[in-house]
Amino acid sequence: MKIILNQDVKGLGKAGEIKEVNDGYARNFLIKKGLAVEGTPQNLYAAEQKKKITAEKAAIAKAEAEQLAKELNKKVIKVYARGGENNGKMFGSVTAENIADALKEAGYDIDKKKVEVKETIRELKEYQVTVRLYTEVSAEITISVERAEK
Repeated sequence: MKIILNQDVKGLGKAGEIKEVNDGYARNFLIKKGLAVEGTPQNLYAAEQKKKITAEKAAIAKAEAEQLAKELNKKVIKVYARGGENNGKMFGSVTAENIADALKEAGYDIDKKKVEVKETIRELKEYQVTVRLYTEVSAEITISVERAEK
C-alpha cells in the first residue's frame, strides 16, 4: 500500500515522503496513529504539489542568502567594547550576541546562533568571523573591535 508520511518515522522515512509498506502496518499503525495518510490519487497529487512549493521556497531562500552573503563579504562591522588604555586589552570579550547586535545596527537582521566566532575576541583589533546564512551558504565578515566611549 502506498502511504504519505505526515511525520518522520524512524526506520521508514521523513515527513512528506511517499512509501510502499504492508497493508496491515499502514492501516493498523501508521494511519491509525496519524503518522501517515493513504496514498490515494488525490493525496499523492497534493503531496507532489506541496513538495514543489517547498522546493521553490527553499530555492528562493537560498538565492536571498547568497545575495546577502555577497553584501556581507565586503563589510567591516564595528563592535565597541570597553578596554584598558595602554595595551588594548578588553574588560571581558566580544560574543556572538554583541556581533549580532552590531549587525542589527548596520541593517542586517541576523540571529546570534548563526554567528561563528572561531577565537576568543579579547583585544582591540580586527577579526574574521563566519556567518552561516543558509545550508552551504556562509559569509566571512570582518569585525573591527574598537574602544567604546565611556
